[in-house]
Amino acid sequence: MILGSVLNPVNSSMLAVALVPIGRAFDVPPSQTAWLVSGLYLATAVGQPVIGRLVDAFGPHRLYLVGSALAGLAGLLGTLAPELWVLVASRVLLGFGTSAAFPAAMSLLRSESERTGRENPSGVLAALSISNQVVAVAGPALGGLLIGAGGWHLIFAVNVPLSLMCLVLGALRLPRGTPSVGASHVDVPGMLWFAGSLTAFMVFLMDPAAAHWYLPVLGLAAGCVFVHRELRARRPFLDLRVLAGNVPLLVTFTRQCLAHITAYAFFYGFSQWLQDGRGLSASQAGLLLLPLSATAIGVTALTGRRGRVRGKLVVGALFQCLGCAALLLLRADTSPWLLVALSAVVGIPHGLIGLANQNALYAQADPARMGSSAGLLRTFMYIGALLAAAATAVFFHDGATDAGLHAMAWMLTGVAASFLVLCLADRSLGRVAHRGEGGAAQPPTP
Repeated sequence: MILGSVLNPVNSSMLAVALVPIGRAFDVPPSQTAWLVSGLYLATAVGQPVIGRLVDAFGPHRLYLVGSALAGLAGLLGTLAPELWVLVASRVLLGFGTSAAFPAAMSLLRSESERTGRENPSGVLAALSISNQVVAVAGPALGGLLIGAGGWHLIFAVNVPLSLMCLVLGALRLPRGTPSVGASHVDVPGMLWFAGSLTAFMVFLMDPAAAHWYLPVLGLAAGCVFVHRELRARRPFLDLRVLAGNVPLLVTFTRQCLAHITAYAFFYGFSQWLQDGRGLSASQAGLLLLPLSATAIGVTALTGRRGRVRGKLVVGALFQCLGCAALLLLRADTSPWLLVALSAVVGIPHGLIGLANQNALYAQADPARMGSSAGLLRTFMYIGALLAAAATAVFFHDGATDAGLHAMAWMLTGVAASFLVLCLADRSLGRVAHRGEGGAAQPPTP
């Protein structure tokens, strides 16, 4: 499960150091190589809930193996890509392939908890979270080594042996299970309408402009058709009535989106300001972000086995507010030590919030739809990432200046404050902690 779940973050982080050599190899500007990042995010955001629903229907074993095989094929396609569009296609295929691992892991943990009667596996969830954080930190260094050893092709080729390892371990170790429904009962039209609606909205968020007004209109139209169909389908892709009745789960999805607007905007916006506004090199900016990752990993390791969710979220929200407000104090002559301290402080909510939302989802989601619910959690994370990217583009339109950073800081402080209010107002989080500590978690009654 850990090996499969790290395929997505390791590919995302390795690519960060490969965009420039890829652009030079194909003689294309950054505006075109950016699709290598956006393509993966788009495919993952759409693929996670769709493949998660297939995990619910057919079990984690076969979907994990199919996803691992797709990731290997994507790596091979990217290694041999003769043109940029083929490389983008390999990233999209990689996004769909890596979308199976997290829903499969959450579904497997839930089924094993029910089979054994053991409590919420917070230690396993913490291990999944830490491994993803470690890989995300190590990814750029690994990508640099691979590029230095044999060129940018190797960051795609490395997926082939990793996928083979996933295939072997998955075939040997993952329980096969029994499909809960037949293939004829899978709501394929519902999945397609959902994918079409979400794709239109996310493509708009990648490059929000008045000229692209038709994209949200198409997304809204497809969404209306999707809702109309799902409310009448016997076996819907997403049971909207049950989902609408599960208010705590909807609040968890909203928290996930708000938290990652702040997290991604800080991560990318702060790093850009360090280079443009503070005048540091790319390597120096990267070093100043290391305390963020180190603190996040340490906090997750220390608190990961604790079942209480509400306290983690409230503390994480408070530190998010503190970190965003601190951006207002930054100037071009700010001491490097203050920048290091700020990076370390912002790592605290990184280590608390993501894992707490995973634990909340584990307790709140319908066990029969754990895979699709886990996929939706990741979808809301990527929606937050794209909203953060759009905000960064707006505030840094004329460069990552002090004024742009301060304007973005006001917006981020408002988002973080909204997140804090949502955490304080959600009384269901106390019941999540109680279930997590006392035994196998049960979903809330709609």
